[in-house]
Amino acid sequence: MGMPRGGRLLLGTCLGSLFVLVLYFQSITKPEPAERTDSRPEKSRRSPLQTLYNGDQKKLELLAAQRSLQGRRELLGQACLSHTRKRQVLSPEDLKHLIVDDKHSLIYCYVPKVACTNWKRVLMVLSSDGRYINPLAIPANEAHVAGNLRTLSEFTVPEINQRLRSYLKFIFVREPFERLVSAYRNKFTRSYNTAFHKRYGTKIIRRNRPDPEPEALEKGNDVSFPEFVQYLVDPRTQREEPFNEHWERVHSLCHPCLIHYDVVGKYETLEPDAQAVLRLAGVEGTLQFPTSGKGTRTDGNMAARFFKHISPFYQKKLFNLYRMDFLLFNYSTPEYLRTR
Repeated sequence: MGMPRGGRLLLGTCLGSLFVLVLYFQSITKPEPAERTDSRPEKSRRSPLQTLYNGDQKKLELLAAQRSLQGRRELLGQACLSHTRKRQVLSPEDLKHLIVDDKHSLIYCYVPKVACTNWKRVLMVLSSDGRYINPLAIPANEAHVAGNLRTLSEFTVPEINQRLRSYLKFIFVREPFERLVSAYRNKFTRSYNTAFHKRYGTKIIRRNRPDPEPEALEKGNDVSFPEFVQYLVDPRTQREEPFNEHWERVHSLCHPCLIHYDVVGKYETLEPDAQAVLRLAGVEGTLQFPTSGKGTRTDGNMAARFFKHISPFYQKKLFNLYRMDFLLFNYSTPEYLRTR
């Protein structure tokens, strides 16, 4: 018996909503010619993707020698093949961290605590029509205002696929535990982050601290790093709600085994890698990536001091939680880790 017309329509709608990304994703070795969209003015210059894969060798000589962009892409691809089995199908909801600059054919997946504020500032300058000129003149809170930058999730499915095929896609990553300690320091040890104290600190204290003081339960402003780690590895945490983006794993935010990133930058080599992206975008002479501030930077030595107070049992559980980020982005197991 044939399926009723209404059933066929419903089935077609459901199937159509599943195939969100995917035509481009594993076989790119050279970019497609950019397709015209109504939102993009016609331009004769090479796109960043064309420059990366088909660019003038002289211009790319420095990039290849110093950053080994191709090597990082290949390592990521090999790690994905080795450590992932199922091919998840992404929906537009999964693309909220991918910022789009139609003007320069760029897609950037932002990762909190990996210079994302400065990258958002840069993209606000690049995608604006002269409203923004100097990235550092943009207040940090303004850089994070929803609506100042477009994300890939805002486009239709055909528009998403077209941009994924023809735009330069880049991501910046960081040693996972240094990023985690940086997130803890910023969100739980700064007096001004009262929203995080109330939202997460009170919950962490209530769950993990024996006999907490009433003030701690009310304010949540004195969470210790061991309490934070206990919260992260507790299975109840992710059952109740997704991780906050500041401590969510990079592979969950940016889906690097489903989205082919052309450039994988690293926080450890931030300035030269950022310059490489700006060079590919054709703006290296007009725009400088902001340099780091004067604050105390979270490095491996600082992370080691924080982990000194974490038992081997919890260190192992935490490493297992972030293991995929270590593997995908070629970070070694920290020497200070005690998992036995």
